[in-house]
Amino acid sequence: MEPTPDRLATKASWLITQTAVHARRLVSQGFATVGARGYHYRVLAALREFGPASQAELGRRCRMDRSDVVAAVTELEGAGFVARSADPADRRRNIVTSAEAGARQLRRLDRALDDVQDELLAPLSATERQALVALLGKVLDHHGGAPTP
Repeated sequence: MEPTPDRLATKASWLITQTAVHARRLVSQGFATVGARGYHYRVLAALREFGPASQAELGRRCRMDRSDVVAAVTELEGAGFVARSADPADRRRNIVTSAEAGARQLRRLDRALDDVQDELLAPLSATERQALVALLGKVLDHHGGAPTP
């Protein structure tokens, strides 16, 4: 591998971007081992934490584009992980609910993501990992949280 110019190697923005490339690859590989994608995790995690939601609510909570929410919910529904039904208050809107199989899949995804964190952050101690997460969260909060699509 070619050396990185010091002007880049000493910039947090460069280091974060390069680390994100590795993180994205590892996450994709980890989720693939259980037949899933990152969007599946986002949707199942939001349903677990907040309960049934419209597809629009899921999009806002998960920072996903509407078409990506529809595609992810369709895939999850096809696998029996979620159920989608018309909202009795507004028949134009769908409500998505996690199924028991979805809760089991979320647990598998959690384990896969835990393994990814261990691989990505292998050179850091537990204390350093906590500090890194806290610092990244602080920077993200300062800039208004995760960007919307």
